[in-house]
Amino acid sequence: MNEGTIPAAPDMTALASDIRRWAGELGFDGAGIAAPELATDEAHLLRWLRAGRQGTMHYMGRHGVKRARPAALHPGTVRVICVRLDYRPAGVPEDATVLAAPGHAFIARYALGRDYHKLMRQRLQKLARRIEAAVGAFGYRAFVDSAPVLEKALARNAGLGWIGKNTLLLSREAGSYFFLGELFTDLPLPADTPPGEHCGSCRACIDVCPTGAITGPYQLDARRCISYLTIEHHGPIPEALRPLMGNRIFGCDDCQAVCPWNRYARPTDEADFHPRHGLEQAELVTLFRWDEDTFLKRTEGSAIRRLGHERWLRNIAVALGNGPATEEAVTALQERASHPSELVREHVHWALTRLRGEHSGSP
Repeated sequence: MNEGTIPAAPDMTALASDIRRWAGELGFDGAGIAAPELATDEAHLLRWLRAGRQGTMHYMGRHGVKRARPAALHPGTVRVICVRLDYRPAGVPEDATVLAAPGHAFIARYALGRDYHKLMRQRLQKLARRIEAAVGAFGYRAFVDSAPVLEKALARNAGLGWIGKNTLLLSREAGSYFFLGELFTDLPLPADTPPGEHCGSCRACIDVCPTGAITGPYQLDARRCISYLTIEHHGPIPEALRPLMGNRIFGCDDCQAVCPWNRYARPTDEADFHPRHGLEQAELVTLFRWDEDTFLKRTEGSAIRRLGHERWLRNIAVALGNGPATEEAVTALQERASHPSELVREHVHWALTRLRGEHSGSP
């Protein structure tokens, strides 16, 4: 280069193509470029918040519209690189098989292996470094469930799928069993085009929801959602909803399991997402008898650890109360009847009352 020559600006179209290729080389199963235009999604979010459907997730109200305005979260953002990583492991029992075995625990398939946050963040950082090697220093910030981001809306804008009636992102090629991550950037990359919606007249996800949390197409009341109740909610689970939870102790995949597009979901080869400690078909009584040290050891590196031992016991107590009144179940619950936590004691008492009612033949 001659002295004083200004370097040529990078070809953004070619760079966008390279980014998709690099993302694949780093192990992501899909990538796209989103224009951060979310005005319609912001209006939907505000209506949802005003209706109180976020339940006790008060942080969502505190974040307000920042969630729908990427440049307010990371100044200078003009595009968002969105990535997809499939997570459903091959060879796990069908959801219906576990749900039909009331003595066993159902755990959402994304949580059977290691937590995805660290894995995806590391790969996003590697992707950023590849971009930097190609174009020089640029502004960016990586997110994986770590900040107020409308990730499904951004992924839709990036062409990775459409938001289905169950409010999850759906892909014609991959269903919905995948994680999402984002790289906010100041690079003026060409944006992808959102795909059309392909739910049609199907309402399988609405009809299957055990608690009626999907109140209509594209409408979710988190206060009734089993994933919210077992993971996000810190207090007592409403009594009216407990019998509807069955043996689901961490999350719920029912609206995914019945989605026709998940016939195309691709099993992952990612070793980190393979089940650990037999959690894909563990017995409730066995899990309920874990002391806190065992819980912390067995859930190290897992999304389940965020529950803490207290809520772990709360959730399993409900599942035991929904199961058969076996001597083993009743004994395990009695062993926790004097637990130091009022939250645990209350749910254990509820479960014992149900099981003793079954023993006596009362309704």
